[in-house]
Amino acid sequence: MDAVEAVGVTAPVERYPRNFTDLTGRVAVVVGGTSGLGRAIAIGLAECGADVVPAGRRTALVAETCAEIRGMGRRTLEQGVDVVSRDSVDALCDAVCAQLGGVDVLVNAAGRTARRPTADVTGDEWASVLEANLTGTLYACQAFFAALSRHRRGRIVNIASLSSFVAFHEVAAYGASKAAVLSLTRSLGTEWAPQGVNVNAVVPGVFRTDLNAALLDGTPRGRELLMRTPMGRFGRPEEVVGAAAFLASDAASFITGQAIVIDGGFLASGVNS
Repeated sequence: MDAVEAVGVTAPVERYPRNFTDLTGRVAVVVGGTSGLGRAIAIGLAECGADVVPAGRRTALVAETCAEIRGMGRRTLEQGVDVVSRDSVDALCDAVCAQLGGVDVLVNAAGRTARRPTADVTGDEWASVLEANLTGTLYACQAFFAALSRHRRGRIVNIASLSSFVAFHEVAAYGASKAAVLSLTRSLGTEWAPQGVNVNAVVPGVFRTDLNAALLDGTPRGRELLMRTPMGRFGRPEEVVGAAAFLASDAASFITGQAIVIDGGFLASGVNS
């Protein structure tokens, strides 16, 4: 007997299908999906059954990632994008809709960082980081909104950061941009819920990628981050995929405006020794 029957509720119990994170038949666009965590997510969504478009600025990496996705029997599209250009993002959306029939999932994984004492950061440096990380995320969300809302099951997954919550030394522009990405996620998650678009974020902890390798490898900063991570290691890119696939799937149908932290215990940690 179901628990609801035991208390006298006779309405039928709605059940998920057996594999409710299956993305077969869905079309996913991963902006920044040709390197680092974005590439891992693009490949992971394809492994979950989605047709995936990994968009980025570097055409060679776009072609390489698309070839791997095709090798899994999934549809894809080789299309470059510059996230700081709304025209470029609009062109990406138009091409995906025309050739793949629509969009169900958008992942915003493009970004950049730069380390410099904040007193020395120029206006151009500040603006370039916020444009790539925050404005680019906004442009993509705006450009794909209509397509995502069409079937009332749209999913947006933004990439936030530990610096959305805590300060990291001498990367104030990056921290400000990622705090704003989390705020944008909450705003859009509530604003677009009536249109059937769920907007959430994943918050990676310390993952070694091409973007941050110089800040981590053999540096005092890298050693401190390892010390403050209870699991005692950096994350592996594939360890972000599960949360991204979950938020992209029907399993997350009643989740919006939220963030899933994948950090080896960093934010929960106090004293580790």
